[in-house]
Parts: sequence; structure tokens; C-alpha cells
Amino acid sequence: MFILQALYYFLPAYVANMAPVIFKNPLPQPIDFHRSWHNKRIFGDNKTWGGLIAAIITGSAVFILQQSLNSIQFFQSLAIINYKQSMLFGILMATGAILGDLAKSFIKRRLNKQPGEEWFPFDQIDYVIGALLFTLPLYAPPLKIIIALFVLAPVLHYTVNYIAFLLGLKKVRW
Repeated sequence: MFILQALYYFLPAYVANMAPVIFKNPLPQPIDFHRSWHNKRIFGDNKTWGGLIAAIITGSAVFILQQSLNSIQFFQSLAIINYKQSMLFGILMATGAILGDLAKSFIKRRLNKQPGEEWFPFDQIDYVIGALLFTLPLYAPPLKIIIALFVLAPVLHYTVNYIAFLLGLKKVRW
């Protein structure tokens, strides 16, 4: 049961992490405005303002949906947090997830890794680290939930990315 609880708890972060791929280029301007730092792009062309905004909006919307579903017994049984709390929690989770991805991209550029080049395990856990760090001041999940999130992240990452590849939303399978 705790695996389902972990998945449900982290749903806003999962959706935020997928949103830039699903809502491709509504605002295609790169966040770094094509700028470099020490002769390397800060983030790269794939990190756009549209992706950032889509991530925060969709992740927050999922949290609002979880808040509305919390009156149903089944969803109450999945809840490990109080969904009556402020929407700030959902905003922080979604923002943390996408900023975790941005931080990883910044580090990848410093290490001369190309956009789209696989970097295991960081490509799979960047959003988990970001979302946990941003929400930690409001809620510290039990250790078994945190462990489950880190174990599930690579499996979900590869599964969702492969589906996105098959649908033509991504150029690479990972």
C-alpha cells in the first residue's frame, strides 16, 4: 500500500516533470536566452519558459485535483499528507521538480554532457530531489516513502520516456 501512497503523494511532481514534453514549446524561448557561462550554455535549448510554466501549472493543478478528491474514501486511504492545507504545497512540489531538472541540466553542461545524452541516475532522480527539497519545510515524508520514490523514479522515467518516444514526443528512448 505504501507504494501506491508514494505514487499518489508525488503525482504533482511526476506530472510537472512530464509537462514540458507533453506541452512542447508553447513559449519556445530558452530560459537561458541562449547565454553561456564559462563558454558553455547555461541550460540549453530544451529548457524553455513554456516548459517551466507548463510544469508549475500542471503540477499545481494535479494537487488541486487531489484536494478535491480527498473527500472520497479511496483517495483518503492513499493520502499521506493533509490535502486541506494550502495550495502552496502543490506549487512548491511542482516548482521543485522542474528546478531540480534545471539544476541537473546546468551540471550536465558543466560536465560537457550533450542535451539528450543519458546521465544515469541523475536524469531519473533530479525532479525527486528538487521536489523533496522544496516541500521539506512543510512536510517530511516517512523514510520508506522517500526510498520508494527513489527506487520507482528510474522505472517510471524509462517507461514514460519510452512511451513519449513511441508517440513522437521525444527524440530518444530515455
